[in-house]
Amino acid sequence: YLFALRFLGGVAQDAEDAVQECWIRAVESLASFRWQSSFRTWLFGIAVNCSRELLRARPRQLEEPAFPRIAPGHSGMMDLEQLIRRLPDGCREVLVLHDIEGYLHTEIGALLGIAPGTSKHQLFQARRKLRDYYGRK
Repeated sequence: YLFALRFLGGVAQDAEDAVQECWIRAVESLASFRWQSSFRTWLFGIAVNCSRELLRARPRQLEEPAFPRIAPGHSGMMDLEQLIRRLPDGCREVLVLHDIEGYLHTEIGALLGIAPGTSKHQLFQARRKLRDYYGRK
């Protein structure tokens, strides 16, 4: 659930829907699981597909949400989870899979249907946005 919640930008109803659909699909196709990968990877693949289907069904935003800026010397910090939710979909997906779930770029590429280089670039962009918020270079 936490993976889906982060992956979907913090929308609890979508995360619940993704988890429910993931379990339905997993149960229906468990007999065809060939153990060529770990069960966790297989299940995450289903969760990624369910989550991405929900993202595609959302109305498109014309511009990405702006990251708030903190004035130098200001002590208030936005919660990291809130910042992750504000990342563009691709950056957020890769950041969650790589930095939180521990997947390699080749695995992320296979899960998301992107090249490993694209995964690396999106991770770089996500980290840059987070660093910019916190005022580090």
